[in-house]
Amino acid sequence: MKVLYFLVSILALASSVAFAYDPSPLQDFCVAIQDPKDGVFVNGKFCKDPALVKAEDFFKHIEPANASNPLGSQVTPVAVDQLFGLNTLGISLARVDFAPKGLNPPHTHPRGTEILIVLEGTLYVGFVTSNQDKNRLFTKVLNKGDVFVFPIGLIHFQLNVGYGNAVAIAALSSQNPGTITIANALFKSNPAISDEVLAKAFQVDKSIIDYLQGQSWYDNN
Repeated sequence: MKVLYFLVSILALASSVAFAYDPSPLQDFCVAIQDPKDGVFVNGKFCKDPALVKAEDFFKHIEPANASNPLGSQVTPVAVDQLFGLNTLGISLARVDFAPKGLNPPHTHPRGTEILIVLEGTLYVGFVTSNQDKNRLFTKVLNKGDVFVFPIGLIHFQLNVGYGNAVAIAALSSQNPGTITIANALFKSNPAISDEVLAKAFQVDKSIIDYLQGQSWYDNN
């Protein structure tokens, strides 16, 4: 009997530890307030009255996107902002259209793991691990039907290495995974990051940083 009580105690302790965590954030930040009447946002979206929900709340049609832009790629997201029925469900997706040699540039999803399947064409894809793992690069050439996973928060990219257009579908483990395109975040932030900071970080002359900050960085999302 003592053994049984001991096992029950261990299970209870394990359960309390397993559930003692904060909910994952669904946006970049959510500053707390003292008075709820002044609140304008929750961690996610406000819920529609279930009696008013329709099939259309769970439906969306997406068309192929025009990838004729400086990057040669265009992302069409289907997250909670585009499909309200995704609220609280913890998933989203995106269609990525590539022109020949088009690039979905190095970026990260701070709130979601991505799994990508190639529907058409050939993609060179990869991700870089964290500093603790010595920033190892994992790459693969994907053809039609191939699947690749990009772990949550890690910088990754996709490049069309075929001679024609390419199309991929990415599923993400968050209703609002977020996207940070590395070049845009560093050289197109608002306001601009100090060129002294970036020059020292990249170990280059400030004139190079000034040049990069003066460019038009296209956002393909």
